Amino acid sequence: MSRKMHDLIVIGAGPAGMAAARTAADKGLSVTVLDEQIRAGGQIYRDVERAASRRGDILGPDYADGLPLARGLDHPSIAHIPGATVWQIENGPRVFFSVDGQARSVEAKRLLIATGALERPMPIPGWTLPGVMTAGAAQILLKQSGIVAERAVIAGSGPLLYLIAAQMVRAGTPPLALVETQTRGDFLRALRQLPGALSGWRYLRKGAQMLRAIERAGVPRHTGATGLAVEGTGRAEAIRFKTDGREHRIEADTILLHHGVVPHVQAARSLNIPHRWDPAQHCFVPETGAGGRTAMETVFVAGDGAGIGGAKAAALAGQIAALHIARDVGASTNAGIAGELATLTQALDKELAVRPFLDAAYPPYRAALSPTDSTIICRCEEVTAGDIRRYAGLGCLGPNQTKAFGRPGMGPCQGRYCGLTVTALLSEANGVSPDTTGYYRIRPPIKPVTLGEIASLNDQQEIEE
Repeated sequence: MSRKMHDLIVIGAGPAGMAAARTAADKGLSVTVLDEQIRAGGQIYRDVERAASRRGDILGPDYADGLPLARGLDHPSIAHIPGATVWQIENGPRVFFSVDGQARSVEAKRLLIATGALERPMPIPGWTLPGVMTAGAAQILLKQSGIVAERAVIAGSGPLLYLIAAQMVRAGTPPLALVETQTRGDFLRALRQLPGALSGWRYLRKGAQMLRAIERAGVPRHTGATGLAVEGTGRAEAIRFKTDGREHRIEADTILLHHGVVPHVQAARSLNIPHRWDPAQHCFVPETGAGGRTAMETVFVAGDGAGIGGAKAAALAGQIAALHIARDVGASTNAGIAGELATLTQALDKELAVRPFLDAAYPPYRAALSPTDSTIICRCEEVTAGDIRRYAGLGCLGPNQTKAFGRPGMGPCQGRYCGLTVTALLSEANGVSPDTTGYYRIRPPIKPVTLGEIASLNDQQEIEE
């Protein structure tokens, strides 16, 4: 059976994926968009076509920016396949995925990985108790179902804390408190980056506006918090922490944790694309060149999956990648897209100008990067930080070896949520860099798939449109 060759496969329908798909289609490319969600938008614009009209006043005007991107997928040259779980990628490129338990595949001249970001896990004592969730999970509940966490404390670091707190205030259910781990010293160090950040003054203004709204609502803020721990018997009942040498304890029904997002790299790593450690963002990022091209000539990475930049930067990066891909497949000449690339690149640089300031001002919570020995860091296999340190003492050098010692990274999430913590712990214990320590080796299937689904490939028809 001969397979139809498409021009472009896009994995992910977040800002980068949606923008790239429409840009490529407008250049005459045939595009297939594979996305796990049943509606386009990614995390930041999740369910935007449905939720913007229902909850736009709560979610804020920036949320509606996703509407034209989502609607842009309505194009005769774009096949948008929702509910698609990608579980294997081959050079070609060819992508295997499942929809409703049925495996399928699609092949194209180019592949764009636009899988976005994951919320950085924040392993502190008690973080596995019922009633503890990530701040991003609370946003999902709000966007998709209109549910607001009640009697909640938001704890961690980063601008997302202010956004979620402001949305909860607008919803009429403000958080009980903000417990922030960034310090005055972090802010003073970030001031070195302020001259560059001023070109992104709109972000700084929005942050100030959200803080004023939170303050007007009477939400207490505790900054420079240390010793964070969730207390409870059977479920979360309170959060305990210190500020300025004083002990605090706030009773709550829900604890929302967040200290940044990191690139979702599993798909890129499954292709053995080289990655490097980014010390500013405390994570691994794929090595990319112009337009997001990787060491694999036919594969591009764009958006937060290539380094955290935010929704608008992701959309611009997706457009830039699409123009490079259009040139690759002969739909556009270099002369024909040079002006567009210059304009988009200038806009992207402007969007990214504020990132060094934000990265310095809101670093991850240090104690969660190097948790106490008794803290679970791999929830799937219930492996503690002390276990990882013990493995290092027995001669374990990298994350892949830890699987033989105690199975971290071998559960359903396949290391998505414990990988960076394992790398950090081994790096610290062995006195070597994260780049030297490395990350899990990602092999297919990159998402769980049944044998029945794989067997169904014998009867499947290739995507023809």
